[in-house]
Amino acid sequence: MLTEVTATRYVTPLREGGSLPGIVEADDLGTYIMKFTGAGQGRKTLVAEIICGLLGRRLGLRVPDLVQMQLDPVIGLGEPDQEVQELLKASGGLNLGMDYLPGSLGFDPLAFEVGSREAGRVVWFDALINNVDRSWRNPNMLVWHGELWLIDHGATMIWHHNWPGAEKAAVKPFNASDHVLATFAPDVASAAAEFAPRVTEDLLAEITAEVPDEWLTDEPGFDSPDEVRRAYVRTLLARAEVISDHITIGDRSKDTPSQAPEWLAGKLPRRAVK
Repeated sequence: MLTEVTATRYVTPLREGGSLPGIVEADDLGTYIMKFTGAGQGRKTLVAEIICGLLGRRLGLRVPDLVQMQLDPVIGLGEPDQEVQELLKASGGLNLGMDYLPGSLGFDPLAFEVGSREAGRVVWFDALINNVDRSWRNPNMLVWHGELWLIDHGATMIWHHNWPGAEKAAVKPFNASDHVLATFAPDVASAAAEFAPRVTEDLLAEITAEVPDEWLTDEPGFDSPDEVRRAYVRTLLARAEVISDHITIGDRSKDTPSQAPEWLAGKLPRRAVK
């Protein structure tokens, strides 16, 4: 089970994030990036963070540790920013924390080299979870102690915003042309051979069991949190079997719109290519 901690001090907001995550200290003396249930994207963002973050870690990719984080909104009373105060008031109870990596740098493909094998592993993983948010516009990767770390998986698994279309989503192609690692000759075939057999029903069941019931209740079309969990398992399992045949890498776009859904696209910072 994910460790549960309690937030003891709100340090500062991270305004580059569309959901306004914040740096928070906890009663285990750890420092975390906290994502809030009261943010505009809602609890499904946190569900995606747990499932994809844990899946990435189980496959051997570097993703910061995750914790369940209890929040008493009273810790925000001294926060001068009205927007932050409102977010904390709307997020009392259980939220999600990700280990803060002090001194880490945002990944820059012009400054850091990535091997073909590692690039292929990340691209295949992003194809599996349909991650539209690891592009050259918005890499969502950090370099920490000389190694690549994957962050921000809240915009993945778009099908869970429309469960009736999830079966078709399982075979939806993944265009990696704009992926931030596309220029590093990703060895997707080797990644598929390594990863696909490891994405099993048992593994996915273990991972989805970590999602709190309260974030899965009242999902339209489902009678229980366990039914929702099984829907995630079915879709990811089916996608793992076929996605390696549906990954394309072509010419990178320049000024065309992001592939992110409308609710996310307007929040993504655009990065100039030198």
